[in-house]
Amino acid sequence: MRLSTKGRYAVTAMLDLAIHHRDGATTLAEISASQGISLSYLEQLFARLRKNGLVEGIRGPGGGYRLSRPPEEISVADVIDAIGEGIDVTLCAGSEDCQDGERCLTHELWQQLGCKIHEFLNSVTLAGFLERKQVSVIIERQLNRMTPDVRALDRTVA
Repeated sequence: MRLSTKGRYAVTAMLDLAIHHRDGATTLAEISASQGISLSYLEQLFARLRKNGLVEGIRGPGGGYRLSRPPEEISVADVIDAIGEGIDVTLCAGSEDCQDGERCLTHELWQQLGCKIHEFLNSVTLAGFLERKQVSVIIERQLNRMTPDVRALDRTVA
């Protein structure tokens, strides 16, 4: 199973919002600068995240995006599902035509694995992941690396 760049970047961006959820709105430019994700790619992802109710846009000065719910209530699976990124490890993308138009011998095994992966990702909340010791070290490094002008970027982008 391979999670696409879209899924990885969406989770990373949502974790960035979770880090700053008490600070108000975060611009996509700030997320782009701190996480190394292209701004245009983030715009595409956030359109889907907003449509699916995981983020809300704030317009005007001090604007940007913020989580629509507390980070304790948003799972990694919620993010992946919101952008249309399924957890499917079958060869046939679930269509059951893996072997000459019919279901293959191992289809059920891979289908169950996909379900287990989704269950695991559903059990991991944004807040819970950020509380992990190894993750807190990375957060601290990223915050220290950010220059004051990165946080002061034009906050009118929403």
